[in-house]
Formats: sequence, structure tokens, C-alpha cells
Amino acid sequence: MSTTSSPFTQAVVAAMRKLYPEKLADSSFDNTGLLLEAPHRENHLKDSVLLTVDLTKGVADEAIRRKDSIIITYHPIIFRGLKAVTLANSQQSSLLRLAQEGISVYSPHTAVDAAPEGLNDWLADIVTNRPLKKNQSVDTESIDHERSIVNSIKDIPDGFEGAGYGRIVRFKQPQKLGDLVARMQSSLQIGGRISGLSVAVPQSIPRGKKSSIEISSIGICAGSGGSMLNGLDVDLLFTGELSHHEALAAVEQGKCVVTAFHSNTERAYLKDRMQSALEEVMEGNADIAVSEVDRDPFDIIHKDEVNW
Repeated sequence: MSTTSSPFTQAVVAAMRKLYPEKLADSSFDNTGLLLEAPHRENHLKDSVLLTVDLTKGVADEAIRRKDSIIITYHPIIFRGLKAVTLANSQQSSLLRLAQEGISVYSPHTAVDAAPEGLNDWLADIVTNRPLKKNQSVDTESIDHERSIVNSIKDIPDGFEGAGYGRIVRFKQPQKLGDLVARMQSSLQIGGRISGLSVAVPQSIPRGKKSSIEISSIGICAGSGGSMLNGLDVDLLFTGELSHHEALAAVEQGKCVVTAFHSNTERAYLKDRMQSALEEVMEGNADIAVSEVDRDPFDIIHKDEVNW
């Protein structure tokens, strides 16, 4: 048995570290990097990569079926120390099956959040109507604004100036909440899977007037933004999820909140940005696909909806 991963896998890992250096990740809690280095099985797998937000059993099945060499999973499947790796645990079982097939697993997580042109910048591009894909044209002009980070990073690698966690967007001219929500709704879609967003506004705003609320500033955090966005002097919080009490506190302070479910603020980034960026660094020497089965665990079921 080989004692190293395949040359292709090593090249993909190097490319990911070039795009999203692990030094950008929040090491206080995160677990980024090469989480599973599977031994090379010559002529067994293709020079292909599968991108996903979550590494579920379904995604593992997909990678095995496709004969991918490596899975790039945004969320780390190994987050805390393991005392055992057994088939009884579904996530560990997936890792064991992948190792058996020679498929490695890499996770960039918060390095993607922090990087310039990374996940949080992409969310900021959504609300400011900037192109979401390389060489993409838009029907209307981008919205004039100033952009800053929420939390800075020490010892930023050369070439990654401007990296940091979270984003704050301040518009030169106020934007209507309804227009911002419509932009979020359309941009976060993948195959029509997002049927709605959760919107909270101060209780003093009557029904029929909510979409006309003027927003001059937005605090942005992909995924779970409660701790990062807490206390920001902004009009709107845009994130994947907040707890009930975090959302209640925000609207009591006069803020608006838009949430999309945790991973729905992350998934479309893979197709819009990460896929093409990795293809460019790999110089076309890789088949890079976005998982077709990866999805948020939650759906919104509308009243009177049947056969769901």
C-alpha cells in the first residue's frame, strides 16, 4: 500500500492553500486543512474534485460513484478530537469508506469566510449588485458603497490584505429592504431549493410597510452570525441563522434581520466562485464538480402544500 496520497490530490491541496491559506482560518475553534489523507491507489480514481458544503453519506456515495480523488468540504467533518473511528458512527463510517476507496478530504471553512473575494465578500456582492461570477455581466449598475471587515486577523499572509471575518456594507444611498431581500433570494438559489427567507423587523413597522424600510448599512456573516454581528451599529443583519433571542434582541434595538438557514448562505458560493477559482489555479488539469446532493437539512413547507 502507498504511504502517500496521489500527486493529483497533493496538487489540489496546494491549490486550495494558495486560494484560501489556512493562516486565515479561525484556529480558536476551527479545524481546517487535510482531514483525511487517503493512500494513493494508482489508476483507481479520476483526476477529479467534488465540492460540497457538508460531507454527508449521500455526498460520500456521490464521490465514490464518480471516482473523485478528493472531496473539498467547506464544513469540517472532523471538528473535535476523536477517541475512536467506527462504522457505528455515520460520519466516521463515511470517512472509513472514503479512505478505503483512496478518496481524501480537505476542509477550508473559515479561511474561505475571511479571504478577499471569499464567502463574506460574495455575500456583500449580492446585496451591492456586483457580479457574482467571473466575467459575469449584470443588467443594472452595482450599488455605491463602502465595505469593511468586522474582525481583523493577525499576521495576514502577503497578498491577502483586506482579509478578515464578517463584512459591513454602508450604502451611499439607502436601499429598500424589499429590494435587498429579492436580491438575496435570487442569488442564493440552487435549483430552486430555497423557497423563502426569514425576515424580522421592529414590531413598530406595520404589515405592508416592511419591504419599504430603508437600509443604509448591513452586517454580514455566512453561516451562524450571532456572536460576530452582535452589537454592530448597522440597520440590517444578514446571516444564515440567529437564535430566537439573538433575533429578538436585534429587532428590539431597531434592526432588521434576514436569515436563510445556515448553509444556504454558503452553498451557491461553491458554484459561483470556488469552482472557477480552483479550475484556474489547477490550469484546467482537473475535473471540478459541485455536489448535486448536498443541501441544507431544512426545507420550508408552505401552508396547504401537498406531496412534499
